Amino acid sequence: MDNLVQTAESFQQIYQRACDRKGGATALEALLGQSATAADIAAIPDNLLLGELTKKVFQSGFVWRVVRQKWPGFCEVFFDFDIEKMLLMSDEMLEAKARDERIIRNAAKVFTIRHNAMMIDDIARKHGSFARFLADWPVSDITGLWAYLKKHGARLGGNTGPYALRAIGKDTFILSDDVEAYLRATNVFDGGVSSKRSLQQIQQQFNLWQQQSGRSMQQLSQIIALSVGENVVGMQR
Repeated sequence: MDNLVQTAESFQQIYQRACDRKGGATALEALLGQSATAADIAAIPDNLLLGELTKKVFQSGFVWRVVRQKWPGFCEVFFDFDIEKMLLMSDEMLEAKARDERIIRNAAKVFTIRHNAMMIDDIARKHGSFARFLADWPVSDITGLWAYLKKHGARLGGNTGPYALRAIGKDTFILSDDVEAYLRATNVFDGGVSSKRSLQQIQQQFNLWQQQSGRSMQQLSQIIALSVGENVVGMQR
């Protein structure tokens, strides 16, 4: 990591360093993603959201490319993740599907599909749809949504939940290795990265940077990641 002052920097300081490292503002901006609108997220069918949660569960600790290659098989085996059909699956049915060669055969992860379908169904009964629930959750407390998914879902802790949210367009920062290292080096937090206190401190800092910049949480974490680590333009690896 580059030499950093041992205190949280302003967004402008971080942005300027990222520009310097990536070859200018135009080059940096081309690397940044865009989050979806709340209306777009609210319109996503809940079965597609279950599919995205499942994809990220299977990608966790595994080769993402292999999961993507096998994804059509997952959709066939699990009926395009129809919520009602997933709720009706017995343990025996799930065990049988966990042996299907069209998917990645991991029984523990296969069982998360029914569990997460139950979470989605419960939320949909209270909020109209899981998609609406996600769309309405305030970005200023995005770590609270992470905690909710971890508590009520299956295998959605760590970065799995945040990556799933990012995939469906919900604005969220990601605590990648570079982002976590930066936040620790600048004393934004000093405990375990997944502790409630640390996540509150990290959220507060991102909220401040958002107020300073008007940027989405997604772009803020991308800019931080691009401002540190070994991703300098022209670097010899």
